[in-house]
Amino acid sequence: MDEQTDDPVEIAIGKWTDADAHAGTCEERVGDYRKYTLRKILFILACICGAMLLASYSLVATVPTISVAEALEVIWNHLFGTPDPDSSVDYIIWILKTPTVIIGILAGIGLAAAGTVMQSILRNPLADPYTTGISSGASLGVAMAFAFGLSFIGPWTQVVLAFLFSLVPMAFIVAVSKARGASPTTMVMAGLAIMYIFNAVTTIIKLWTDPDTLAALYSWSVGTLDVIATGSRPWESIKVMLIFVMFGSVAMMAMSRKLNVIATGDESARSMGVDPEKYRIIALLLVSLLTAGVVSFTGLIGFVGLVAPHICRLVVGSDNRYLIPSSMAFGALLLTAADIIGKTIIYPGVIQVGVITAFIGGPLFLYLIIKQRRNLA
Repeated sequence: MDEQTDDPVEIAIGKWTDADAHAGTCEERVGDYRKYTLRKILFILACICGAMLLASYSLVATVPTISVAEALEVIWNHLFGTPDPDSSVDYIIWILKTPTVIIGILAGIGLAAAGTVMQSILRNPLADPYTTGISSGASLGVAMAFAFGLSFIGPWTQVVLAFLFSLVPMAFIVAVSKARGASPTTMVMAGLAIMYIFNAVTTIIKLWTDPDTLAALYSWSVGTLDVIATGSRPWESIKVMLIFVMFGSVAMMAMSRKLNVIATGDESARSMGVDPEKYRIIALLLVSLLTAGVVSFTGLIGFVGLVAPHICRLVVGSDNRYLIPSSMAFGALLLTAADIIGKTIIYPGVIQVGVITAFIGGPLFLYLIIKQRRNLA
């Protein structure tokens, strides 16, 4: 046993030693936190760079006679220089390729952000706009616009209808969430039930339409980034999508701290002065708005909102301040990669991007179900 001392000098030295050790520990922890934060930021930047590289390659993936440098030069001339509209390269890149790439990036950002927020507010990794029926509700609204030729406010018509019908599953999820004893899994299953009902109604609408409308509706419904094939004007579609995606994404990121609190549980959120029901409704409205703005032009592209947050969570954790932007960047990367795969794997044939994402997301969805059951067992 160490002998006790009454010497004030030795006591002071001991205190300084303890303080230095404590200070060293604090500095190490701060350093570790900064490294962890830096890793999150670097991951986000890596996803952004990866998405941009894939987008550049996507411009020429099926056109071997055009180089990436030539494609980027065409885009630069349209944005900052003098374009040459009579050039075949200009037509291929600016009219046919660039809109598809931009729509893929916007759709990936929007669907991934919506999926991240849904998983946070429902506290369930199985939740995303596709599995909870919100995408199917939006799809039904657009199918009605296609089938009945509705265009009372131009390109905004299908977005408005998509948003209105996406509110139905959203309201159902909110109603289930207020039921006593309703688990997050119950809310997701309720969304799945609504999804099947809406899909059935959409199928009936397809059976009633004429062959030309049915062809366009089918091409859209399987999930496509080629809006020209569905009869839409690409640059008008991009403008509308950009408004919805920017507004929805910025609003979700602004709510990230509140979402972190809600993710801890309703009782815990109330104890910290946050009304979980109020912010859950606001978040679901943003998810519906964002989903409608994407699905209206791309059709049903499933599992992007499931895959992107799940993978990003493994790297950046569950802090929505970093998870939302990283999921947005990874969603853009994922959807761009899926589009390249769909266009090159059986070239000159094309597999729609919604089919590729289903092949990726389906097995992951099954894995998450099995993992969740093991955790509950």
